[in-house]
This record gives sequence, structure tokens and C-alpha cells, in this order.
Amino acid sequence: MTLLGWLIESGLEGSDRSVANWITISRVPLLFIYLLMLYFGNPSVQLAAVPVLFIALMLDSIDGIVARRTGKTSLVGSVLDIAADRVYELVLWVCYADLGLISAAIPIIVITRTTFTDAIRSLGVRDGKAPFEQHESRLGTFLVGSKWMRSSYGLFKIISFCGLSLGYALSGFPEGSRSWELSSPLVMIFNITSWIAVTFCILRGAPVILGAIQRSLNRLERRI
Repeated sequence: MTLLGWLIESGLEGSDRSVANWITISRVPLLFIYLLMLYFGNPSVQLAAVPVLFIALMLDSIDGIVARRTGKTSLVGSVLDIAADRVYELVLWVCYADLGLISAAIPIIVITRTTFTDAIRSLGVRDGKAPFEQHESRLGTFLVGSKWMRSSYGLFKIISFCGLSLGYALSGFPEGSRSWELSSPLVMIFNITSWIAVTFCILRGAPVILGAIQRSLNRLERRI
């Protein structure tokens, strides 16, 4: 059985547990609906795509709330949630770079960081540890798993994604119109918030990577 098959079979069995996980999984088709509107719609459709994106991003919070209130939080749910987050942030950063809204450096940094951290976390998940519960130091726990860091990172991503999408939609209106004039300043502002989001991304990934290096060095010292 593939990993995806195991996640679906394990995560969606039982009516209570399935609610939060179905919300998580529903975010993926919403993303592709948004992308079709963004790439192939006229400026009005692209403008309507912004609230679609906002709703899809907010579902990330809703699935967690549902899981906690029903008492059905699980390792599988945690992995599904992170997987959906990864799809969103990687796809959106790449698409915005493709559209010329942000520097290509942003998706390169995020993809590199994410590849390493998710590979390292998969080892902990194999041992039954949730991704955000794999850190022993106070600083690592704060940077990776604290509500403040996770919320701040999520907030800047939502602001950046929706803001860049709005700027792009407005740029399609007739040149010289008020909407067109607003597009460049908006894209500039949300480029700044994008780099702030990337900074959070690096800060939250550093303990995962440094912790893995430290554990490897400790094992090496014991062998010596």
C-alpha cells in the first residue's frame, strides 16, 4: 500500500475523525480551482479568485479546530495537515514567481528548506512522533511548535498570498485606471511580507536541521 493510500485509509475511517481530515483534503481541489481562475480568468475572475484563496487558506485553521473539539486529533491528521500546507506554500510560491510577482529566490529557499525538514521529520513520524513534537530544546520547541510562531508564520503567508493575488488581478485592468495604478504598490508591499514569511520559514526550519546534525554528531562520537 502506498503512503497516500495508508493516510487515507487510516485518517478517514470513523465518522468523527473523518470530518477534520476531509476538510484538510478538500483544500487541495480548491487550490487548483483558484489556479485555473488565476491563470485563465479575465481580471474580474482573477479578482474573484482572491476570496476563493482566502477561504481555502482559512480551512487550515478550521480543520484543526474541528479535530480538537471532537477530540480526534491524531498522528495521521497532523501529517495530512502538514502535507496540505506544503502543497499550498510550494505551489503558490512557484506560481507567483512564474507570474513575475516575486523573486525566484523565494521558492528556491522554501523548497530547499522544506525538502530537508520534511525528510528529517519523516524519521520521527515513523517512530510515532508528531512533526511538531520532535524537539527537545526549549528554543526548538518555541520556534517550531509554539502557537505564536505557527500563527505568525501562517498569518504572513495568508497576507502575502492574498495580497500578491490581488495585485496581480488589478494589474489586468485597463492601463491608467485606478485599479491598475494600485497593482504595483500592492505587489511591492506584499513582496516585503513575503520575505518576512520566508524569514519565519527559515527560523522554524533551523532547529529541525540543526537538531538532526547534532544527533548525527552525537552518534558519531559514541562510535568513536
